[in-house]
Amino acid sequence: MILIDNENTPRRKMERTYEQLSPFELKNKLISLANKRGDTSIWAMLNAGRGNPNWTVATPREAFFTLGQFAIEETRKAWQDTDLAGMPQIEGIATRLEAYLKKHPDSPGVTLLKNALDYGPKQLGFNPDAWIHELVDGIIGDNYPVPDRMLVHLEQVVHNYLIQEMCNNVSPPVNYDLFAVEGGTAAMCYSFDSLIANNLLSVGDKIALMVPTFTPYLEIPHLSRYQFDVVRINALEMDEQGNHTWQYPNSEIDKLKDSDIKALFVVNPSNPPSIAIKDESKKHLVEVIKEDNPKLMIITDDVYGTFVDNFRSLMAELPFNTLGVYSFSKYFGATGWRLGVIAIQQNNVFDQLLKELPREKIEALAERYGTITLHPEQLRFIDRMVADSRQVALNHTAGLSTPQQVQMGFFALFALLDHENHYKKLTQEICHHRQKLLYDGFGLKLRNDAFDAAYYCQIDLLVWAKVKYGDEFCDYLQTNYEPTDILFRLAEESSIVLLNGGGFGGPDWSIRTSLANLDDAAYKEIGETVQKTFDEYATSWREQQAPQK
Repeated sequence: MILIDNENTPRRKMERTYEQLSPFELKNKLISLANKRGDTSIWAMLNAGRGNPNWTVATPREAFFTLGQFAIEETRKAWQDTDLAGMPQIEGIATRLEAYLKKHPDSPGVTLLKNALDYGPKQLGFNPDAWIHELVDGIIGDNYPVPDRMLVHLEQVVHNYLIQEMCNNVSPPVNYDLFAVEGGTAAMCYSFDSLIANNLLSVGDKIALMVPTFTPYLEIPHLSRYQFDVVRINALEMDEQGNHTWQYPNSEIDKLKDSDIKALFVVNPSNPPSIAIKDESKKHLVEVIKEDNPKLMIITDDVYGTFVDNFRSLMAELPFNTLGVYSFSKYFGATGWRLGVIAIQQNNVFDQLLKELPREKIEALAERYGTITLHPEQLRFIDRMVADSRQVALNHTAGLSTPQQVQMGFFALFALLDHENHYKKLTQEICHHRQKLLYDGFGLKLRNDAFDAAYYCQIDLLVWAKVKYGDEFCDYLQTNYEPTDILFRLAEESSIVLLNGGGFGGPDWSIRTSLANLDDAAYKEIGETVQKTFDEYATSWREQQAPQK
């Protein structure tokens, strides 16, 4: 069977056209092709393209809904007139919750609620009534978020969670301030916008991206509003067998010695390889920044950090320089909740750079923020982000909805109280088991890597094909096919949807597979199907090499 496509066939033209799209837009085309195969049931299609996990965490959700029932009772105690109720009252509310939990010992999530009741006063010194009232009033959602950046008790709870998960339980010299936002997506948008609005970055400035990376970090810098000069820090390291480790050699990190580079954007662990930056590379990165580029602004997106043991974010290693972005979506199976935080240490480079702006820019910014404070020059960067998120003029209505903040708090409390890390081990085991099945399907040996989150898998098909078929086959493949050909073929012929690694700044012939969103058995099937498809490419190649009779 000869599969070769001429340069001008409809397939080649379609592949070249769609190759320009973001992988997440290309995914929609692949899904439509996969669904044309006959059985249009979504369950008959293996969509490993998107990273939405197929698990959810039940216990903190149970606590949320049980607290909601208590909260409704509290509103009816304050005022009841048919369907109308009042607002929860603070005095004695902790004692009333304790009594409610004793009365309903079998309600879902009661144990977590009891522990939450104790955690605030015992671990953080909260006034019990103030702590429980914040949760109850928050879950009812009858007040604007005050403070708008984040509710005061929940900020401290989530702060402790970040110290545990992003800093490996080692606190920085100074606390972080948190801004609760609508997931990692909002955090990205707010960060880019406020950096521009406050003249910390300007159109055409030089920034650095550590690649491969989440596609929006590649796309946003080229929008007309930014037009940044992008320097790529490439994960070029290979092991002794010629396989990608997805780590950054020192020669790439050394690019950051260029003090014209004003900002560094990092996804750690990376997306799609989902490999955390190894300790030696972080140490070298810290040295380069402290010695050669001490005013570098770092924005690190660490959503997959919980899938790596003993993870330490750059917000822990370089707290002065780093704005941390964290989303609760993947670890807790909560993409629909849109829960995230921005974390900035109270002593930080962003505030320092604001003070060092030229006078005319300081005066212009004073006019921008003059309607929300009498001393705009003293407004910190994180509070400017809050105002910018609502176009400044609507700053008084800024903030993440209070029910969302309460659910975020229960997720954080659940992890903080899981002293044996039962949930963490479970989610990690799920991902690593699926990764092993995928590699078995490919016929590949899985490399033991302590920095591998195994949330995604990025396999360079050219590296694999070189080992399996040799250099001549790889030359044939690149000459006769587009890198996306395998993706279209898998979608059309096998109803398998994967994403192109090239769209994430990785090797063109790499593919990205989410290990989080399909049943275990699907991953071996994906590996076997890709291998079978490559065997068909190889058969075509051999037939072309055979002497003509």
